[in-house]
Amino acid sequence: MGPRPRWIALSLALAGLATACGTSAPTSPAPSGGGLDRTGFVAQVASSDLYVGPEQRVQVGVYANDPQAGVLLVTSGTVEVRLEPFEGGPGTPVAGRARYVPAYGTAVGDGPTLSPPDVARGVYQLDGVRFDAPGVWAATVRAVVDGREVEVRATPFTVTRRPRLPAPGDRALPTRNLTLRDDAPPEAIDSRAASGAEIPDPELHRWTIARALAAGVPALVTFSTPAFCQSLFCGPVTDAVSDLHDRFGDRAVFIHVEVWREHPSTLNEAAADWLYRDGDLTEPWLFLIDARGRILDRWAPLFDVEEVARALERLPRRLPS
Repeated sequence: MGPRPRWIALSLALAGLATACGTSAPTSPAPSGGGLDRTGFVAQVASSDLYVGPEQRVQVGVYANDPQAGVLLVTSGTVEVRLEPFEGGPGTPVAGRARYVPAYGTAVGDGPTLSPPDVARGVYQLDGVRFDAPGVWAATVRAVVDGREVEVRATPFTVTRRPRLPAPGDRALPTRNLTLRDDAPPEAIDSRAASGAEIPDPELHRWTIARALAAGVPALVTFSTPAFCQSLFCGPVTDAVSDLHDRFGDRAVFIHVEVWREHPSTLNEAAADWLYRDGDLTEPWLFLIDARGRILDRWAPLFDVEEVARALERLPRRLPS
């Protein structure tokens, strides 16, 4: 059996919202107009590898099920998010207004609205969250969606004492990921290169992480699998990194690491080193590594392109050889 993908189960939601953990979908449309609606929506914490101490971004996805339209995603605007220990456990609650982070290239409106996933999809991000205790936590989302006041409680999520994956402040792993120079199936370098297709975005497949570390140049590295992504976010994430390369190619090297060597049985070694822990796989991820080989920041599953652009602008201009 191959690795078990874990984090936001958008693929499950698209298959049927009624199967979401701990939540049942309505059998009829949620009531419109005023009043507080707690029955017609499902929320899930999209972030993984949350841990105690440093400030982190917490991303939450919100969905609804309509008997006629199918699964609809809440998109655009802002929502209120409250994070608190589950069932009175240890820890201090955190609350704030979370902003919408769209999948790159999808539509964005003025305020929270229901959208089909082929039009708009994304998550709501609460910035600057500090967890002060490990354990099981809960998230509650409140919003006004298309004029309807909504409150929904997400499936509980785990906060650990320390990160399980490489995190800001850690030294980057000197991984020799596959590149265009390797004698490997094209789809193992980029899953979009299946059935004889050319490898797209060649500028993302020239460097290994190990080479960037040895050369002392910063790197922006995305781990994604556009053809096999569980979330439908990997393609937009990879496209966004390619566009960032066009803007900031003099600041860092840009690397795409394909998650799967052979789907669904064999991970690429580079992806396993960074993302596979205790039988669980999380993707996509984006890591910014400085010239000293330290991880400056990381984002998952989505990122604000301009936020990453600002982080790249803070790097000195240096055209890699």
